[in-house]
Amino acid sequence: MEWYERLSEYFPEQEMKDPRQLQALIENKDVYHKEETEDYLLLYAEFPTFLFIDYLLINPETRGKGIGTKLLNRLKEKGKTIILEVEPIDREDEDTWKRVNFYRKNGFVKADRIQYRREDDSGETYEMKIYYWSPDQDEPQEVILEKMAKACQEIHNFRAKRYYGRDVADPDEVLDLKQ
Repeated sequence: MEWYERLSEYFPEQEMKDPRQLQALIENKDVYHKEETEDYLLLYAEFPTFLFIDYLLINPETRGKGIGTKLLNRLKEKGKTIILEVEPIDREDEDTWKRVNFYRKNGFVKADRIQYRREDDSGETYEMKIYYWSPDQDEPQEVILEKMAKACQEIHNFRAKRYYGRDVADPDEVLDLKQ
C-alpha cells in the first residue's frame, strides 16, 4: 500500500486512519472512493447530497500547477456540497496557511459555528476546522453539521471498534454548534 505511505508521510499521525480501516472502506463501502495518480491522491465519500473529502494530497513536485483546483472543480461539477476537515492555522507551520489559503481560493468557507474536537489514541484532544463549498451559497451551518455528523458516523467510525476499540468520532461528542 504505497499510497498509504504517501499519505502518512504528509498528514499528521493523529489524522491518519489505520491502513486496514482505509482498505476496508475502499473495498466495502460503495460510497468511498480512492483516486491515485503520480500527481495526486484523493480519498472521498460521495453521499446523495454531499461529498466528504477524507484525504487530498497533491504531489509536492507538482503543487502550484492547478492540479488540486482541477480536482476540486471536477468534484464541484457533481452539484453537491463538499465538506472537508482542515488543521487550524499554526503560525509556526507554513503548510497550515497554504492549505487554508488553497481551500479559500477555491471557494471553500470555514464553518465558523461548528466546533470539531477529536481525541487521538493517547486521549489528547485536538481541534479540526470544517470547511465546505456548496452550490447553494446560503446553506445553513446546521445542515453542514448534519452532513459532517453523517461523515463521522459512516466514514470515521466505519469498523472503528475493530481497529481502535472505540468509535473515534461519535458525532454527539465531537461536534457542537455554537449559537
